Amino acid sequence: MEAVLVAMSVPATTEDDGFSLITDKLSYNLTPTSDVEIVTSDNRRIPAHSGVLASASPVLMNIMKKPMRRYRGCGSKRVIKILGVPCDAVSVFIKFLYSSSLTEDEMERYGIHLLALSHVYMVTQLKQRCSKGVVQRLTTENVVDVLQLARLCDAPDVCLRSMRLIHSQFKTVEQTEGWKFIQEHDPFLELDILQFIDDAESRKKRRRRHRKEQDLYMQLSEAMECIEHICTQGCTLVGPSNVVDNNKKSMTAEKSEPCKAFSTCYGLQLLIRHFAVCKRRNNDKGCLRCKRMLQLFRLHSLICDQPDSCRVPLCRYVPTCFVRNFTFEINQKV
Repeated sequence: MEAVLVAMSVPATTEDDGFSLITDKLSYNLTPTSDVEIVTSDNRRIPAHSGVLASASPVLMNIMKKPMRRYRGCGSKRVIKILGVPCDAVSVFIKFLYSSSLTEDEMERYGIHLLALSHVYMVTQLKQRCSKGVVQRLTTENVVDVLQLARLCDAPDVCLRSMRLIHSQFKTVEQTEGWKFIQEHDPFLELDILQFIDDAESRKKRRRRHRKEQDLYMQLSEAMECIEHICTQGCTLVGPSNVVDNNKKSMTAEKSEPCKAFSTCYGLQLLIRHFAVCKRRNNDKGCLRCKRMLQLFRLHSLICDQPDSCRVPLCRYVPTCFVRNFTFEINQKV
């Protein structure tokens, strides 16, 4: 059966040879004669065509295949009841089955109802559009209601976005009527939401800890490069001021280039100079700055792959017990 959609700007009327759906002052006249009537909650009757409905929805197709019930006053037309949603939402739903069109105003007013209808009648295209439209219109006031509907309608994208909004605005959502309702009538949903928030906070803490660890590793890596740079090439205050040219077998002064990590390098220079002259280094209480410098020397000894030719102090003489203690201290800090 072929349906012809004709847009009109005149008020819609229902006649025997067709019907009109009013949406934003546009009406759609459908011919030939309808053989189905959609009955809404307020007993409004919307004529439709079985071929169009069956091609748009597998659920409606199955309904068409069943034996037809006879209702008084309906003649030979099949009656399909769509109840529980506003009548205008049903009209918009039927219009979408014919034209695949949906305005922003219709989405604003009936998006939630259309999401439910698209799920019940398995209209995939409408469900995708409604999911996207409902997500764009999420607020702290309606997010709990939308989440309840999304769980019933198997809309995981809407569920996830709703959960994230509740997590980010939980203090505000707690004051809404929707939250108070689920506290009294749906404790399992409340538990799921609280579990999601707890998991999200745990992931955030893990990511924060991981970033701190990465920052620590980057700082230690830079410190190791600076120590080797200071002790091998020299850098302003400490370290050798010249190097041996093996080809010419002579001492040649090397003009130092600007340090790439000056702040780190400068701090290490001060530590090395202090370490060389500190008298409290061997005391029972010890010196905190010397301990930090010794820890860096130990770390260098662990990763150095050329201990015989390395010019970093203590590289070849760090005892095994120091290595174990250093590893234990690093693990405690991480």
